[in-house]
Amino acid sequence: MTHAMLKGSNVPLEAATVRAVLRWAPRQDSPDVDASALLLGTDGRVRYDEDFVFYNQPRHPSGKVWRLGKKRVAEGLTDTVQADLAGLDPAVGRVLLVASADGKPFKQVDALRILLYDASPSVPAGAEPFAYFDITPETGDETALICGELYRRGEGWKFRALGEGYSNGLVGLATDFGIRVDESESVTEPTADASLPQTQHLGTTGGSAPLPPAQPPAPAPAHTQPPAPYPAAPPPAPQPMPQPAYGYPPEPPRYPAPQPSYGYPQPAPTQPPVPAYGYPHPVAPPPVPDPNFRLPPQGPQFLPR
Repeated sequence: MTHAMLKGSNVPLEAATVRAVLRWAPRQDSPDVDASALLLGTDGRVRYDEDFVFYNQPRHPSGKVWRLGKKRVAEGLTDTVQADLAGLDPAVGRVLLVASADGKPFKQVDALRILLYDASPSVPAGAEPFAYFDITPETGDETALICGELYRRGEGWKFRALGEGYSNGLVGLATDFGIRVDESESVTEPTADASLPQTQHLGTTGGSAPLPPAQPPAPAPAHTQPPAPYPAAPPPAPQPMPQPAYGYPPEPPRYPAPQPSYGYPQPAPTQPPVPAYGYPHPVAPPPVPDPNFRLPPQGPQFLPR
């Protein structure tokens, strides 16, 4: 049997796992609607930022509360949150089920309803909801609504229909329950229906930090040492002293002494020509004797005494 609930009424929950389906009928000027959940401690506030399950953080770290995403059905569009109540930490006393609009008030949203299903494995697929609540905004200017809450009562759980609204959107609602919100971030939610506007403006400081932008490659380090100097030219090889020619002028060296080449290799000395196929090379004519040449004086007068 399905319970049609009124604002403020409650119903006990026999299901260990509950699926809360938010459904609405879209029109041309209506905003997109998102479902989210806040896990509250016994003091009525979140314990840390990760207790906020929404489009930018679709799964609680415990794995016991998560979003199933949007679907298009015959009655309109849906967004779903599921909670494993039996596995929740005992420190969690309430789970708020929240609807938020994308920049427009809920007076532009038609037929807003929350439906509760037993999501236990033993329940066949396609079963009827055990309760539903038609949500009517109080002023119509609300941009976020607490549709209802799952709360502990003794050893079990109950659901209460609320319909309480916030005119400052999901940011104002989350802040009221202890979430630290960074309004400067812009988050885009993916969806299977490309015709729906999906841009939201919300981010929590407790979520995962974004990746740092790619850094340009570091420039190659400049050379800090001066280049090695060219090797010094080797000293010239010592030349033999000319021998006396007994009155003849000394014969000039056949090959000139090599000159330093400032670090470059020495040119190879010119080799004498190779005999041309067995014929001797022409012999240079002998030098013409000096007509003024005189032998040095010779005789016993020059002998030592």
